[in-house]
Amino acid sequence: MRLSSIGGHHKAKFGHGIYDGNDICIGAEEMKPKGIWQGGKLFNSKKQWIFQWIQIGVLLLLAIAVVALTIVNVMGMRESIHASTERYVEDVARQLALDIETLLLKDSQELELLADSLLRIEHGPNQEELEEFLNRKVEILAFDALLYFCEKGDVHTAGSVALSEEELAEIRRAFQGEGSIFLLDGQKIINAIPLYEEERVVGVLAGLRNKNNMQALIQPKSFMGKGLSCIADSRGQVIISPTDLDPFLQLDSIFFEDGDPETVQDIQQMREDMRNHRDGVVTFSAVNGMELILSYNAMQAFDWVLLTLVPADLIVSEVNVHISRMFRIVVGMILVPFLFFMAFLRTYWNHRRQLERFAFMDPIAGGINHEAFGLRCRELLSAQPKGTYTMVSMRLRNFNLINEAAGSAEGNATLRYIMETLRRHLGEDEAACRGEGEHFLLLLRENQPLDVQRRLDEMLTDINSFNQTRDTVYLLTFQQGAYLVEDPDLEIAVIEDRAKVADREHSGGGCVFYDAAFTKRLQREHDLNAMFRGALEQGEFQLYLQPKVGLEKNRIAGAEALVRWEHDGEMIYPSDFIPLFERNGNIRALDFYMFRRVCEYLAQRLQENRQVFPISVNLSRKHFRTSNFLSRLDAIAEGYRVPRGLIEFELTESIFFDDQQIKAVKESIREMHRYGFSCSLDDFGSGFSSLGLLKEFDVDAIKLDRRFFLGLSQPKAKDVVACLIALASRLGVSTVAEGIESEEQLAYLRQLGCDMVQGYLFSPPVPAEALEDWMERFMKESEERD
Repeated sequence: MRLSSIGGHHKAKFGHGIYDGNDICIGAEEMKPKGIWQGGKLFNSKKQWIFQWIQIGVLLLLAIAVVALTIVNVMGMRESIHASTERYVEDVARQLALDIETLLLKDSQELELLADSLLRIEHGPNQEELEEFLNRKVEILAFDALLYFCEKGDVHTAGSVALSEEELAEIRRAFQGEGSIFLLDGQKIINAIPLYEEERVVGVLAGLRNKNNMQALIQPKSFMGKGLSCIADSRGQVIISPTDLDPFLQLDSIFFEDGDPETVQDIQQMREDMRNHRDGVVTFSAVNGMELILSYNAMQAFDWVLLTLVPADLIVSEVNVHISRMFRIVVGMILVPFLFFMAFLRTYWNHRRQLERFAFMDPIAGGINHEAFGLRCRELLSAQPKGTYTMVSMRLRNFNLINEAAGSAEGNATLRYIMETLRRHLGEDEAACRGEGEHFLLLLRENQPLDVQRRLDEMLTDINSFNQTRDTVYLLTFQQGAYLVEDPDLEIAVIEDRAKVADREHSGGGCVFYDAAFTKRLQREHDLNAMFRGALEQGEFQLYLQPKVGLEKNRIAGAEALVRWEHDGEMIYPSDFIPLFERNGNIRALDFYMFRRVCEYLAQRLQENRQVFPISVNLSRKHFRTSNFLSRLDAIAEGYRVPRGLIEFELTESIFFDDQQIKAVKESIREMHRYGFSCSLDDFGSGFSSLGLLKEFDVDAIKLDRRFFLGLSQPKAKDVVACLIALASRLGVSTVAEGIESEEQLAYLRQLGCDMVQGYLFSPPVPAEALEDWMERFMKESEERD
């Protein structure tokens, strides 16, 4: 046997193993698996991305909502603060106007109080005393200057004063008998009162406040030094200007350059209010963008109006700092977790994609695995009307030969090669996967048998195209079964099973299609499944025993436990239900039930002091997928106080063909021996790995398959049997020949030294309670022969 690489155009694309008896062809390069990709796209990636973006969108909407609510709340707070600022400015300005008006009226009262003293001093002989009196009073009072006009025309002054003749003439008008407060030269406020003596005006006393004095008087002490005030008449002409006159002089340009109709309307309302001596407040934006509050308050006694101008952010400026800080904190509190979440979400989806690859990728053959195939099939079938798709089952024949001869690595390379070839023939709306072992499943968008067969023929031709470069042709052949999916709502497992049922009926030639006969069989299987639990509870499964005869002493050396199902007087044979229960997993419950019946049988014989012998019990491969089945079996045996050496577990060769289970099976056999059970290999020789199994697994006995004895008349067949028995003897493994039906077979096995035989030559399987009668007859017949 030798190794060689395949040639031709396939060599660079994939690796595969083909065994032809002499050559094992292996690929030079391993195919790169595409994982759960189908047609170049992850079949559920669109939904995943939609879901991911929905998550991000929801988060963004929440973040936007929080920011929007914050902004709305801030705007509402700003409006509330602005309204409070307007009320505050209006209240303070109104109080300031009242204070100014009161102060000016008080000036008149103080001048009146000085009048009597002035008249007495004036009639005195000392005029210097008059000037001293005026100087002393001007220092006490808030006036910048005091002026006293005598009836004779003399003017006495105190303080800093420089008046023109016209201004003096204006003050002298008070000789007409009316006091007044008026403006001089746009700079000074004069408060002049007449002095009466015997109802005759004999003089005029005037107090003067210059511009700086008045500016200090009208300058608001509130507003943190940011406010300006002026006094205007009801027509809006400035009487007393503030320290900074520009804002008031530019009011008209500010209002009209703004161009805001609402502001213009407010200014018009303000002018109307000023003419009618009403108070009010106006908020507007200056041409430089600064928002201002203007309060106007009437001074009723003088037909004047106090105008107070304050920045609108007088109060809110400090609040704005905190609002801005709060807003940055809120945005940061949203942004930082959002960024962290986005990073987490990205990591999560990357890891999820990796996990999906592990969860949905076939590590042996590449492409999607069986679970992903089921999801893909459901997606495709639900999107199309019934009768659109066909499920195809393909099972590679003689795959065990490749594994046996070339090893599992080369076998896996062959599976990858087949999978890659099948996928090259699929459309984007079709799917394929490797099922269990060498079994492949395809969902083809075809609904006519001829079209399905044509496509399968194309695939098989491509699969075997590697033979174009080989000297010796070796064909990969498949069992083929198909099911036209007439009901897309069926479970995918049911659809697959129907294709597999047709696959099992394939005996060569074209693909077998599932039909009504299969439906009838499936109905039967459905009925058996439905009956199973009730049958267990009602004890319908009966224990049958087939004896094993030891050839050395010609005595019963053991028996095999077999199951029969009696339901309503009908005998249901194992061939009808065992394969079914193997597929759906009910076999595990049935094995435990039969094991309990065996323990019950042995316990009864021990209690009655009857002869006991080892009984072999079949174990399904399904048990080896769980970790505690042997401990459960041991607990059952312990419950019946049955010695473990009386029980032997029979394992079929098919258990050992699953590479993923080999390690578990090895450990289970070691655990069987630790508990005290023995183990035998059933149907030895029915597969292609029997000799290898003897080397790898520590079994206590082998049961030679009945096929070895069908042609025992031929020398080659005898030689094979002789070699196997001799090999088992050298390995210390007991041999059991099953299916023995003739004296000729028995005689040859005695000659070879076979340990035990089992078959209809001695007894068919009989009910457990009938074995005792058989044993008595057998012993009597044996004694007679002896």
